[in-house]
Amino acid sequence: MKTPLRAALTAAILFAAAPSNADALHDRLPACVSCHGDKGESPNPDTPSLGAQQSAYALTQLYMFREKLRKSDVMNQMAQGMTDDDLRAFGDYIAKLPAPPPVAGAEDAARIARAKDLVARNRCNSCHTPNFAGQDQVPRIADQREDYLLKALREYKSGARTGYDATMAEVVAPLQEQDFADLAYYLARVH
Repeated sequence: MKTPLRAALTAAILFAAAPSNADALHDRLPACVSCHGDKGESPNPDTPSLGAQQSAYALTQLYMFREKLRKSDVMNQMAQGMTDDDLRAFGDYIAKLPAPPPVAGAEDAARIARAKDLVARNRCNSCHTPNFAGQDQVPRIADQREDYLLKALREYKSGARTGYDATMAEVVAPLQEQDFADLAYYLARVH
């Protein structure tokens, strides 16, 4: 049985199949890249890098921001008035940005091992794929900003961030703060 939110998202994706609106992309892009980076890598704390993000995932998140199903004052305002064609154009643009690079430098092998164990026990790589590049409406989390990953995991657990289904809230419910820290550390350094 479909939930009303899932049905609305499905409808948005179907309506977004029309040609994109290049003018909206051109007009809004400078504001987007000022926060998220023009090469797919965000220079700003707690702001996600969008490079190589799944087009369908980006479209869904923009739809959720536009409809205020996901709360962020800046993003709700940015998505306000965007048409379904605009959302699709932005999703396609984001998917073509280069993937952010992994964090450079020496790695803490113990933290990586703990995170890999958490990934295996919680089957993170079944939805996010074995290389964490994501798929369809599941986000790319490989080489994402560590601070942003930590923030997102905390928000899923607290309920401050909702998805279009409850999967992430269910997965993170039994995890603790150190688990989040280790996962974020590892995912920011995936090679």
